[in-house]
Amino acid sequence: MLPIVMMFQAAPAAGGDPAAAADPFGGLLGGLLLPIGMIVIFYFLLIRPQNQRMKKHKTMLEALKKGDTVVTQGGIIGKVFKIADTEVTIDTGEGGKLRIVRSMIVDVRDRAEPVAAAANDTKES
Repeated sequence: MLPIVMMFQAAPAAGGDPAAAADPFGGLLGGLLLPIGMIVIFYFLLIRPQNQRMKKHKTMLEALKKGDTVVTQGGIIGKVFKIADTEVTIDTGEGGKLRIVRSMIVDVRDRAEPVAAAANDTKES
């Protein structure tokens, strides 16, 4: 038997009295305590963070404008050339233009944000 379930079971009474060996959590409450606890844990560890990520991605796509540098889910980097309702045309350089579905954009790189230098790129004097 599972250790968690065994922990919540009542020990048999010494006198053999069946009323003394009753469920300490009150039957139905004891049976629902574990599933309700698991649902609460799943909500805070899985469902809520996923909803927050989806909301953040949606606001990023709504703020998309012409000239932004974007990264697609396939790893293609390009500048936004034209925006439609569900499609975005990006310029990949050297005359290459791609039409992609708007939801496949995973990152918008800010033009003003400098690229971070690696720690080992510093000169030693």
